[in-house]
Amino acid sequence: MYTITGDLRSKIDGIWNVFYSGGMSNPLDVIEQWTYLQFIHDYSAKATADKISAQMIGKDYVDEFTGTFTVRERNFDRNDFRWSTFKEFPAEKMFDVVANGVFPFLKQLHPDRNSAYALYMNDAIFKIPTPEKLVQIVDRMDEVYATIDASDNHDLRGDLYEYLLSKLSTSGTNGQFRTPRHIIRMMVDLTAPTMDDTVCDPAFGTAGFLVAVSEYLREHHEEDFLNPQKMAHYNNEMFTGFDMDRTMLRIGAMNMIMHDVRNPNIQYMDSLSGKNTLSNQFSLVLANPPFKGSLDASTVSPNLLQVANTKKTELLFIALFLRLLRAGGRAAVIVPDGVVFGSDKAHVAIRKELVEKQQLQAVISMPSGIFKPYAGVSTSILFFTKTGNGGTEDVWFYDMKADGFSLDDNRSPIAENDIPDIEARFKNLAVEKGRARTEQSFLVPKDEIVANNYDLSVNKYRAVVHEEVTYPPTKELLADIRRLDAELNDSLDELEKMLKDD
Repeated sequence: MYTITGDLRSKIDGIWNVFYSGGMSNPLDVIEQWTYLQFIHDYSAKATADKISAQMIGKDYVDEFTGTFTVRERNFDRNDFRWSTFKEFPAEKMFDVVANGVFPFLKQLHPDRNSAYALYMNDAIFKIPTPEKLVQIVDRMDEVYATIDASDNHDLRGDLYEYLLSKLSTSGTNGQFRTPRHIIRMMVDLTAPTMDDTVCDPAFGTAGFLVAVSEYLREHHEEDFLNPQKMAHYNNEMFTGFDMDRTMLRIGAMNMIMHDVRNPNIQYMDSLSGKNTLSNQFSLVLANPPFKGSLDASTVSPNLLQVANTKKTELLFIALFLRLLRAGGRAAVIVPDGVVFGSDKAHVAIRKELVEKQQLQAVISMPSGIFKPYAGVSTSILFFTKTGNGGTEDVWFYDMKADGFSLDDNRSPIAENDIPDIEARFKNLAVEKGRARTEQSFLVPKDEIVANNYDLSVNKYRAVVHEEVTYPPTKELLADIRRLDAELNDSLDELEKMLKDD
């Protein structure tokens, strides 16, 4: 969840207004152009830092910002492409360098011309209309990033981006909701990825889940980044994502490059279509797929319909996750609450598949405000492992009440936060066996779930505590009523007397 407030928020809104006053009324266009500029800002700063580090240890370093860059027989000094350099140029020169030099430079940064980055950046278009607008945007962005860099809050960059995404008026249409970063981090922490995993997000978006995995690995498996074989796997085979929005693919590709994932497998694809033939390939699926209701069944891969004969995308995505995972592969996925308690044949069938044929481990119920300001939809997170031959025993249920932010449209930080408790309990489920059904979390045996038509809603199994309320005898209540009535009459008499005296 973003925590952009006060002066920083005003500065960001000011930049947004500069874009808008320049004729850019589509929020996605603004975010895309902002991302390009942020990318060159961060990339040039990173290049400078990497060069200094290499010099300190006597290591050779190839500086992308040294030498000449040629575009259509015109030569540019690559040093002019550094943010710190072109931000000092006069307006006309800055506009010329950025539009005609920096943008073509961005498109060729990845050495593999068949890479996802090269493929989707090829469609990038520079849309800032005038030199004056570019100068205003660059100057104000420079102030924003200076403020962020001076802050002790290391999450502010991610908060900024999430705040920008919150301005998308189209967010929430077609069932597409941006997943709060702290929810993503919780899901990644609970699945505990390793450098041997192959990770897929079939609803890629801006690469939030895959970036979170890369960050988790650097925090928990730092030693593996010195292993050439593991790094080759990390850069080329570990990460896969699909999406049908090329703008999101461009933003996601830049996001992964900035997180030092060199060659992720990012594809423009309808994940549910017959063109997606991937199966038994991944050890971990993390996703928040779109909940857009129904779709044309003729476009859906037939083997998904065999698992759940339905047009509902939220059910078909679960069938897809099972197909994508290899045996022993695990998944953490967000689903609308209809999936956990829907009573029609397809809903029951997909839950039966998870309980009977796979290993369902946990269901975390989240409050309906999690996805505000986009929507108030109620959701749950399902954790399961693909086995193909069952294995479900006790399913752990957790009723999340708070995630550290208010559940209104403002999503302001609050003290109440169940996530630390969720993480601690999930990692030690043995102690949950003694938990009463009146608690926030408890285990439910498979047999009970089967007996309840595979219902996976936490309220189905929660024990309701009825508090005994005692009332005074009727005679005492009548006496109280008469006393109050007398007091009221006395007050009215006093008021009437005061009015006569006047």
